[in-house]
Amino acid sequence: MSRLFETKPLESSCSEAKVSEPTSVKPADPVNTPAPAPGNPSREFSPEQRRILLGIAHRAIDCAVHGRTVAGAAPASPLLSELRGVFTTLYLDGQLRGCVGYAIPVMPLYRAVAETARAAAFEDSRFVPVTPEEVPRLEVSLSVLSRLFPIRAAEVEVGRHGLLVSQGARRGLLLPQVPLEHGWDRQTFLEQTCRKAGLPPTAWHNAPETAIAAFTAEVFGDGDFGESDTVSRS
Repeated sequence: MSRLFETKPLESSCSEAKVSEPTSVKPADPVNTPAPAPGNPSREFSPEQRRILLGIAHRAIDCAVHGRTVAGAAPASPLLSELRGVFTTLYLDGQLRGCVGYAIPVMPLYRAVAETARAAAFEDSRFVPVTPEEVPRLEVSLSVLSRLFPIRAAEVEVGRHGLLVSQGARRGLLLPQVPLEHGWDRQTFLEQTCRKAGLPPTAWHNAPETAIAAFTAEVFGDGDFGESDTVSRS
């Protein structure tokens, strides 16, 4: 299957389980349908910009399943061409169907959305590739990430921050909505992120050997738009 936008190979990847060195996009391990977390900064993307990004995700999947290449023209909004990390999560009949993302910005957002959408549909190793019959029924959710910044454990806010814990080559990432879905407090969130990295749950105590970075995410999806305000899928 040809690479979307005819770009060079993807340069960085991560999953909620581990964040690897630059290779290719890897599957994430999300919980249930994400919802915007309380305490997040005000919305950065307008409804129209959200609709454009969701449409890009749907068209990328549709083109890929039919062997077509997505046109590479950038959207008019400069915000959609900023280098940003993003996770694309797919649902089919309310069930997880794939999730792939970048925690580290490596390409313009609109291209990252297309790449991760295609990869979520066809390269998440936990699932068989999406079929042409399934494509029209897919629901898309996007989590657009801020840049990573160092944070102390005591400063972590459940529902606001996502976490990246790293120690040497071991790295684990959890999106901001994960602790809300599971009812975790700050300590449990830190422990579970350490587990995602393959580290002991108490590794977050061991500074500076264990580094903690945070990010915020703006989460939106097809479900945010009613039947009279649908996202273009073709």
